[in-house]
Amino acid sequence: MWGICHVRQSKTAFLFPGQGAQVVGMGAEIARSFPVAAEVFEKANDIVGFDLSRVCFEGPVEQLNSTTISQPAIFVTSAAILEVLRTNPATSTISADVTAGLSLGEYTALYAAGLISFKDGLILVQKRGQAMQAAADVTDGAMVSIIGLDEENVRQLCAEAAKGELLVPVNFNCPGQVVVSGSKSACKRAEQLAEKYGAIKAVPLEVAGAFHTEMMSSAAEVLKETLSNCEISEPSEIKTIANINAEYYESSQKVAEGLIKQLTCPILWQKCMERLLADGVEMFYEIGPGRVLTALCRRINRKIKVVNVSTLQAIEKLLEQTQC
Repeated sequence: MWGICHVRQSKTAFLFPGQGAQVVGMGAEIARSFPVAAEVFEKANDIVGFDLSRVCFEGPVEQLNSTTISQPAIFVTSAAILEVLRTNPATSTISADVTAGLSLGEYTALYAAGLISFKDGLILVQKRGQAMQAAADVTDGAMVSIIGLDEENVRQLCAEAAKGELLVPVNFNCPGQVVVSGSKSACKRAEQLAEKYGAIKAVPLEVAGAFHTEMMSSAAEVLKETLSNCEISEPSEIKTIANINAEYYESSQKVAEGLIKQLTCPILWQKCMERLLADGVEMFYEIGPGRVLTALCRRINRKIKVVNVSTLQAIEKLLEQTQC
């Protein structure tokens, strides 16, 4: 059971990035250097039905950044890096007590915890990306990152900027960073009003629509149908924390419910990390492209120990350290 069966005093968490972490070239050097990583990309190509690895390795950037491509691309790149760590004798002893992922990254977290298979995880994120793009195409949504305000001030900003339209805080990433989501015109007004409320800046996000709001309800219906055809195992030794409530998943049914709600509900990343710290997690590994979660962790708690594993150089450094 959590906190009882583990003899180790300190706990370890594996973290997985979400949409926005993608970059052309991700995974390329790793796949060239580690056959197990190359095999993950090859398996993914067969599942999705096109050369996903080529888009990851070579671009073009416009294609990689699209919602339909970036989601499976990030999932596969993260899984490939995880496979290197799992199979290399120097790092195979590094194991997770708990996994977590930011939005899309929660699927990789569930895969890493053994709750969903690689194939099902990839099919889910591919369908998720397609459904979110389709929902965005028939709505007029956007997202803006508000820097330097607390939750209460962000809610006041949303109330003024909405003017009867949809505008809500949806990503509580770290102290002073909250993303709001809603209609394009309301997001534009939030940008213009942010300074009035004391924000350092307001940054429009390069996304297709108003993610994590009711504008994604049609995508949630598609995902619900897709999940009904996927096998989800019951949580056991490795726990996975849910974005929507910062609680550990207790059953396969709760996993499915959480993934569906995630599309239309806020992402409580800061609360998730604070919960893990409170529960004795002392070591964090961000596994996948980019450094977004590494940066967020340090803003949540400056003393946090987080190892970023996103590049070949990072893997080689970790291999050296574990062999010493």
